[in-house]
Order: sequence, then structure tokens, then C-alpha cells
Amino acid sequence: MIGKTTWAIPEGYIPEASNGPEPEMTSHETVCILNTTDQEAEANITIYFEDREPLGPFQTTVPSKRTKHIRYNELKDPGEIPKGEDFASVIQTNVPVVCQHTRLDSRQAENALLTTMAFPAD
Repeated sequence: MIGKTTWAIPEGYIPEASNGPEPEMTSHETVCILNTTDQEAEANITIYFEDREPLGPFQTTVPSKRTKHIRYNELKDPGEIPKGEDFASVIQTNVPVVCQHTRLDSRQAENALLTTMAFPAD
């Protein structure tokens, strides 16, 4: 079994604009969660801001031995993550998983893609 149950992504930002066909080229933040266990992963995502209380948790599940890509700008309950504002996130799960962070910034025709491993906090 690989992974941890708490992951941190200190860098977050959803660009306000996009360039190109939607939804493929919509600017976004994504967390990819890999679950290699024999059990469904229940994931809670909490969003932290510089100047306000945290938002969340957003809840999702990742089936056993599967991966799931979650676009932060598609999360709606318990609220929307504001575009154009810095934020950070913490992902907590009931079983060990692996998390990776990706941003697509398509504000210009010359798109930028950033990806990095999240920090395994436990």
C-alpha cells in the first residue's frame, strides 16, 4: 500500500479568464488522487485563504484501485472557490492515497501547465 492520509497543496489560484475551447482549455486547478488500496477512499478537501475563514470540506470518493481528477473550479458544495484569489488546500482521506497538483492557465493563447506533487503531511 502506498500513500498518506493527509496532503497539503500550499499554492492555489484559479485564473479568471480562459482562452480556447471549453471545457478542455478552461483555466483550472486540479488535484489528482490515486487510490491503490482495496477500499474506497473518502476524501475531504478544505480550502484556506489569506484573509478569510476556510471553505469546506468538499467531499468526494475515489474508488478502490482507481484515480480521480478533481477540478477545483467545479466544486460547488459547500461553496465556490473564488477565481483570481490565492488559496491553499488540505486533502484528508480515510485510507492512504497519493495526491498531485496541476494548474492549467489558459489566459493567453500560449498556455501554461504547472504540475507538482502535493506535500504528504502525515
